[in-house]
Amino acid sequence: MKIAVLPGDGIGTEIVSEAVKVLEVLDLKFEMKSALVGGAAYEAHGHPLPESTLQLAKEADAILFGAVGDWKYDKLDRPLRPEQAILGLRKHLGLFANFRPAICYEQLVGASSLKPELIAGLDILIIRELTGDIYFGQPRGRRTAVDGHFPGAEEAFDTMRYSRPEIERIAHVAFQAARKRNKKVTSVDKANVLETFQFWKDVVTDVHKEYPDVELQHMYVDNAAMQLVKAPKAFDVVVTGNMFGDILSDEASMLTGSIGMLPSASLNSKGQGLYEPSHGSAPDIAGKGVANPLATILSAAMMLRFSLNQEAAAQRIETAVQKVLAQGLRTPDIWSEGTTKVGTAQMGDAVVKALTA
Repeated sequence: MKIAVLPGDGIGTEIVSEAVKVLEVLDLKFEMKSALVGGAAYEAHGHPLPESTLQLAKEADAILFGAVGDWKYDKLDRPLRPEQAILGLRKHLGLFANFRPAICYEQLVGASSLKPELIAGLDILIIRELTGDIYFGQPRGRRTAVDGHFPGAEEAFDTMRYSRPEIERIAHVAFQAARKRNKKVTSVDKANVLETFQFWKDVVTDVHKEYPDVELQHMYVDNAAMQLVKAPKAFDVVVTGNMFGDILSDEASMLTGSIGMLPSASLNSKGQGLYEPSHGSAPDIAGKGVANPLATILSAAMMLRFSLNQEAAAQRIETAVQKVLAQGLRTPDIWSEGTTKVGTAQMGDAVVKALTA
């Protein structure tokens, strides 16, 4: 089993090292190879996704990814910014389906900003289409306006677009995932304003005919954002486009107490996947040893489950994380009165100890 380890920037190196530590005690035959990506790769090779890193990712069964980005790179031309690395990996590997589970562990109910009765037992899955939408649509750029309210002025533009096959394949993923859960899918769109998402709604409705055992609900994105706060447990599987999914999954992460608890998996049609925490590189706390590694460790568990066919090992990691939380250990982002504050490495060590006890 070949794993490409791409720590990236900021806290990426710290949290990935803890996940690697956890994987190494499982006594499974992994071949793990690391490479630079993001700002670190730009500094060394002049590009955020060097050809050598991309080739390593293509040859791997799975990719364990940290985070990329730093404010000091914000003035670079867009193709050279660290964030282009993750976009490039999604594009070149065809990683079209992003799974972001939002689970509120019993021990972290008090860490959420919502009332305990709203989020206790929360377990929802957001499935985000990852390779289309406005993030990848062409044409895009800057130009002199020829119409609109200010002809002759400088303007910027992006293109939101989806093809039928793109929507169909992510809809199938969502309905199939719902069959293994509570058989309910909420498709989030903005069909009342955007032609792209009226098309999305129509195609999802067509695909639903193949899954009569699954309930389908359509919801506008602004209402979905409100309902996630008002009644989050009313959702089961949420499927939506790239931009809406980006926003809603971060909102859902805070229901669980911290974005530091939210893992994610990005899969292609072959089952190859990129696994990363849903948070960013957090350069403001990089090097301080306070970042929460649990989202990355839980992402490693998802990697074992979805790409490496190691369900038992995945469950072992998830159980170990719950044991550590039950012991009252907390990184600063999830700390509360009566619990024990620990650092990044201490949390990783605790998970390893729970695995080997």
